[in-house]
Amino acid sequence: MKPAEKLRRLAVSALLLSVLEIGACSARPPLVLAEHVDVPRFMGSWFVIACIPTRIERDAYAAVESYQLEPGGRVRTVFSFRKGGFDGPAKRYHPTGFIHPEGNGAIWDMQFIWPLRADYRILYVDADYTLTVIGRPQRDFAWIMARSPQIAPADYERLRTLLLQQGYDVSLLRQVPQQPP
Repeated sequence: MKPAEKLRRLAVSALLLSVLEIGACSARPPLVLAEHVDVPRFMGSWFVIACIPTRIERDAYAAVESYQLEPGGRVRTVFSFRKGGFDGPAKRYHPTGFIHPEGNGAIWDMQFIWPLRADYRILYVDADYTLTVIGRPQRDFAWIMARSPQIAPADYERLRTLLLQQGYDVSLLRQVPQQPP
C-alpha cells in the first residue's frame, strides 16, 4: 500500500473514531438534577470533600467554595484553597454564578473569564442543605461538598455512588484534604 493511501485510511479511521465518540457522548442520558434548590438556603460556604478536579484543583488542600446571592440573581463566588499542602500558598478565584430560571435553582452557569460561561448542575442537595453534589453534563468535572470539612464514610460512599449512577468515572475522584475545625 502506498504511503498516501495509508495516510488517507488513517485519517478516515480517526474521523470515524471521533464520530463514534461524539455519538457515545450524545447517547448518554441527561443528568438527573436536584428537583428544587432553595437558592438563598444554598448560599454560604461549602467544603470540597472530593472532586473530579479541574486543572487548578489537582493539588488543592482545604478547598472551600462560598456563594453570596446578589441583587438581580447573580451569585458572587469565592473559591479558595491552599496549593500543594495546608501550608502552601493561598489561592482565590472569583467566578460569577448565573442561575437559570427554568432549572428550579439547579442549573447554573459559572463565568471565570468574560464572556465564557461553563455549565454547572446541582445533582443533589440533602434536605438539611449540608451535603451537595455538583456536576456538568459533559461529566468531565464533579464536586462532593459539605458544610463541614469532614463527612461520614457512608455519606461519602452514597454520594460517590450517585455520581457513578449518573455516568461519571468515579476512579477520577480525588478526596480533597481538609483540616478538622
